Amino acid sequence: MTKPPNLHLLPSRVLRVNVGFLLSEGPAHHQDSRLDIPDPIRVADDLIINHISGPLRLSRAKEGILVQLQAQAGVDDVCSRCLTPFERTVLVEVEELYAHPASDFTEFSVGGDNNLDLAPLLRAEILIALDEKALCYLDCRGLCSTCGVNLNEESCTCANHAIDPRLAKLRQLLDLS
Repeated sequence: MTKPPNLHLLPSRVLRVNVGFLLSEGPAHHQDSRLDIPDPIRVADDLIINHISGPLRLSRAKEGILVQLQAQAGVDDVCSRCLTPFERTVLVEVEELYAHPASDFTEFSVGGDNNLDLAPLLRAEILIALDEKALCYLDCRGLCSTCGVNLNEESCTCANHAIDPRLAKLRQLLDLS
């Protein structure tokens, strides 16, 4: 779902973290903080996060910076049963090493400006979490397969839903009870 054009979206650069202070400290040092961004962020062309918050730990390791994050992110989604748009909260649990110095063999690394970019990591983790079937609420009744009416909002006027002829005998068993 796309945001209205008049909505102000933060750029993904707000997810860049300067870790120069940790790199100069050496291994075994860490910094605990909190990632709290209440405004919508364009993480990538295919993902906007409405808000994100949770504890963030950056730890200096000899290979680079270990990022540990447990956050809740709000993203727009569509119910897979009734097709109603809704905001979905996904849990993002990340433990990823950003290599320093940068290496061709790692996906994530600390840049030459001592910044690490959380945007690609968050994008990957959120898109994986969004792969699960989305429901606006657990007992969503979905759409009528005949007329397409949203059964959460109105009653269906279709006649007792035509039954597949292959299952007609089973229907007779149900009618007997």
